[in-house]
Amino acid sequence: MKVGVIMGSKSDLPVMQEAIDILNGFDIEVEVDIVSAHRTPEKLFDYGKHAHTRGFAVVIAGAGGAAHLPGMIASLSPLPVIGVPVKSSNSIDGWDSVLSILQMPGGVPVATVALNGAKNAGILAAQIIGSSDKCVLDKIIAYKEGLKIKVNESAKDLQ
Repeated sequence: MKVGVIMGSKSDLPVMQEAIDILNGFDIEVEVDIVSAHRTPEKLFDYGKHAHTRGFAVVIAGAGGAAHLPGMIASLSPLPVIGVPVKSSNSIDGWDSVLSILQMPGGVPVATVALNGAKNAGILAAQIIGSSDKCVLDKIIAYKEGLKIKVNESAKDLQ
């Protein structure tokens, strides 16, 4: 199984790289592309309609400003879509992106992570895949155990 990581423009890549990196860390295949909801609508429609036939299990879509990309992909695809609101240069402090992705109408869900929260999007995608892939699940369990160890070691440093 693989995850599609798409974004509205190349300027979103520094944020979206965190999702790519975490998925690579779980040995999950990632395919990255730029799909602009407003500048390449034909590509968006093709991607959304055919993502499930291309071996994707989940699509992570990052977008700033009006942030229509995640919702439009979700309207076209039967796959789970995770939206990453990106604070962009034309953004209203990121809130326009957050609300555009979060406030989807009934019947068109988009799982939404925090502003610039691509790392959590990658972890959530891995957890979705891990629900049916024991190898990935085991890696998530180990990752979470590592988080716990890190916190406990930090606590020891305070004593």
